[in-house]
Amino acid sequence: MSIRFDGQVAIVTGAGGGLGRQHALALAARGAKVVVNDFGRAAEGQSLTAAEAVVREIEAAGGTAVAHGASVTDEAGVAAMVADTLQRWGRIDILVNNAGILRDKSFAKMELADFRLVMDVHLMGAVICTHAVWPAMRAQKYGRVVMTTSSSGLYGNFGQSNYGAAKMALVGLMQTLSLEGAKDGIRVNCLAPTAATRMTEGLLPPAVLARLTPESVTPGLLYLVSQDAPTRAILCAGAGTFERAHVTMTQGVHIGAVPDAAEQVAARFDEISDRHDETVPDSGSAQGTNEVGKAMQAG
Repeated sequence: MSIRFDGQVAIVTGAGGGLGRQHALALAARGAKVVVNDFGRAAEGQSLTAAEAVVREIEAAGGTAVAHGASVTDEAGVAAMVADTLQRWGRIDILVNNAGILRDKSFAKMELADFRLVMDVHLMGAVICTHAVWPAMRAQKYGRVVMTTSSSGLYGNFGQSNYGAAKMALVGLMQTLSLEGAKDGIRVNCLAPTAATRMTEGLLPPAVLARLTPESVTPGLLYLVSQDAPTRAILCAGAGTFERAHVTMTQGVHIGAVPDAAEQVAARFDEISDRHDETVPDSGSAQGTNEVGKAMQAG
């Protein structure tokens, strides 16, 4: 295996089961020391928490891991997790923001409290964890961060307005952090998985779920946190298939500040939407550059 993580330290959130567990097992199998983070108590009749059980699996396979039960929404708890990790192992090379919850319901029926909760866990949880490891990664001039996004955010999904909003927000976070981290050797990417996990049980037929294993997604994660990882990539993964998503911009049409500009937008909307020669902008400034450039050409 050419992708190895010997001597590296990884934090994986939501790693007590599903995708997070598989990510943690795979990183440890390839040499990483892993912090298995999961906010969960031991089930009734069980002596171990989900995170502790994953640590036992890693150790039984000859790997090195430690469990931590901080909620990703708890700033003090996350700060303590990061401090403990640095004290124990001296560095943090990889952060996998995987923790998440579902509160699915159509927007008309959704309570705002459920919208806030999903945003807090998915978006603010990733913000809090990334903010906590960022100074260490900058100091060591190396870091790999993955945000777990979703096709529900990229393309929409009925009944998941809260989840979709949080997942698309993570793409925006990734886009900017990849720019800010570049000078310090920090690469930031998004993984959009399709997998059978605790969050998808009961939502898909058994025959479909059988193909959507966490194991079929994790290879993409391993590449995104490797030494040769890209940055600013949105990698989709499921059932052993891997795709790449892009946020693009069409060339557009210059109309100008004329009285019937709104009517011209309506009349020329197909032309404005033409994807021929569309681009993947390097940064947000590309939109203004394109717009001003066309205006200048038009005189």
